[in-house]
Amino acid sequence: MPPSVAQLHAVEVRLRQLLAPYEGRLEWATIYGIPTLRKPGATGHEWFAFVKPAAKFVSFYLLPIHEHASLRSSLSPALAKKLTGRSTFNFAAVDDALFTELEGVIARAFDLYMAESTDAAS
Repeated sequence: MPPSVAQLHAVEVRLRQLLAPYEGRLEWATIYGIPTLRKPGATGHEWFAFVKPAAKFVSFYLLPIHEHASLRSSLSPALAKKLTGRSTFNFAAVDDALFTELEGVIARAFDLYMAESTDAAS
């Protein structure tokens, strides 16, 4: 049975909560009309993360997971199953254990993402 609208909304809310700690250090912009967090002054596809609801799941896009093999290899098998693209995780229900793990992945991804901007500025 497909997830209900309420279930998908709960997933979206939780995923957006995972990004809340980074809102003060990153800026909101849009890519393809989707609100996206990125480093201040970033252009084009230099985004960090965003949440995109769909009809049967909610996607969580995290660009550093594509760019850093260490992040991808650190995923548990259960979270790795949710990674459906180069940087896209899909969730149809709230899973506290997976979201806790994802929270840690986001923190490591943020550190790598910000280090890249520092390296590029040097």
